[in-house]
Amino acid sequence: MAEELEAALPGDVCDLAERILGAAKDAEWQLATAESCTGGLLAALFTDVPGYSRVFDRGFVAYSDQAKCDLLGLADDLVANCGAVSRAVAEAMAAGALDRSQAQLAISITGFAGPAGKDDEEGLVHFALASADESLKHREEHFGPIGRDGVRIAALRAALDMLREKLDLSA
Repeated sequence: MAEELEAALPGDVCDLAERILGAAKDAEWQLATAESCTGGLLAALFTDVPGYSRVFDRGFVAYSDQAKCDLLGLADDLVANCGAVSRAVAEAMAAGALDRSQAQLAISITGFAGPAGKDDEEGLVHFALASADESLKHREEHFGPIGRDGVRIAALRAALDMLREKLDLSA
């Protein structure tokens, strides 16, 4: 079980992370994360579970638009034209994390945790999952104005759910 984050996160989140790491280990897959609004929480959760150091390859915290381009190889015009919180950017972040790691499975999270700007929807989060089998999945969630912590925890659950589905784990 996650040792340090356990006190700060709901137990179901920690338990699901451990199940995902176990399934990835059984499949001999490594994981990578590309996070914006969650600020590395998913990577921290994965590294907090003892016994799975070979499963989690790396995490990219790409909070700014420029970081998304520098760290994950996104084109400047993609972020400018689509917006940092968009399907296209989430998919490019996941593909970039997969390409720039040793992982076979990469998940990205980009969204508005809140408070959002004038034209931004607080709680809007885009996720993408890229895998070595060349599949790419997208998910869009509208969590609403539930606060920064609420959005981040909801985003962790959604990202873990995508990984759970990919690894064929029961709910």
